[in-house]
Amino acid sequence: MEPWFDEAEANAVAEYMHGGGWVMEFKKTEELERMIAEYIGVPYCVMTTNGTISLTLALLALGLKAGDEVLVPDFTMIASPNSAVLVGIKPVLVDIDWETLCMDLEKAEMAITPNTKALMYIAFNGRSADMKRVVEFCKKHKLYLVEDAAQALGSFLKGQHLGSFGEIGSFSFSVPKIITTGQGGALVTDSEDLYKKLKKMKDFGREKGGSDFHDEWGWNFKFTDIQAVIGIEQMRKLPWRVERKKEIWNRYKNGLKAVSQVEFIPTNLTNTSPWFIDIFVDDPDTLSAFLKTRGVGSRRVYPAIHMQKIYCDQYAGKNFPVSERAAERGLWLPSSSKLADGDIDIVVEAVKEYYKNQ
Repeated sequence: MEPWFDEAEANAVAEYMHGGGWVMEFKKTEELERMIAEYIGVPYCVMTTNGTISLTLALLALGLKAGDEVLVPDFTMIASPNSAVLVGIKPVLVDIDWETLCMDLEKAEMAITPNTKALMYIAFNGRSADMKRVVEFCKKHKLYLVEDAAQALGSFLKGQHLGSFGEIGSFSFSVPKIITTGQGGALVTDSEDLYKKLKKMKDFGREKGGSDFHDEWGWNFKFTDIQAVIGIEQMRKLPWRVERKKEIWNRYKNGLKAVSQVEFIPTNLTNTSPWFIDIFVDDPDTLSAFLKTRGVGSRRVYPAIHMQKIYCDQYAGKNFPVSERAAERGLWLPSSSKLADGDIDIVVEAVKEYYKNQ
């Protein structure tokens, strides 16, 4: 993946700077928040520094505190569990379902304790299971539902955008995402109370800017208007990029359908805009090394969280077979929205060449 800017972003930033903007979070951030909320289909959006802090703020806004537990899938980017650890909340890892690479609710039920207060559902690469079932599961067990939709901007389920099913949904705008502001995160919600709380928490716990009276805990997790200027232009390009991502996925899938060694996770392109092109093979490292000799970059998918050095001691002896399978076999292929059909075909032919010689 790579960021994709053009004259639109450059001109918008130049116009903003020449217009005397103070760069800090203000009216351009509010404009971007309105654009994101409208696209997601929710009334409220709050911009913040990045997708890790957005998850931390979500947990805190819901009242979780040190010693509480949140269920988190074992197969995800490290930011998801770390966002809880940052404030003393314990992430409890749960294995995933191979059909979606999302949390296995049957395994989640087994992981619930009296301290479990929330479930962090992660739409891995824009996919999800039946979100109605996820919502019902959380209601049954009296858990808050926080959606980590960092990889799901542009992905829907039955007409409803992922990230809008739970109490709070979180999005990321870091460099590898479908659109980017360099860094940045967003929280969306239907709740006016949560919206007000999030706005207050990310601005030192005060009622409004310029005040130095703080009646609640808060921190400086604000966005900037210069990022928002870039984000506004990126949002205008989002609908085309969503469709292009689907075309890229489809071209890879069709190009490699005769290669039996390559497995794709079933992906409904009516709903899903894949973030990366993820394939699963028995030999991802040697395939990646071969692709490099053909001028094709690739990247291994995330390790399972319980196998990461910072988590492995507390999960020693525990088994997460599906997460391990995904981590051991997963490889990301070139996935930039900039890719032309010819670029994709070059990658496809290189993969075919590798397996033809096996």
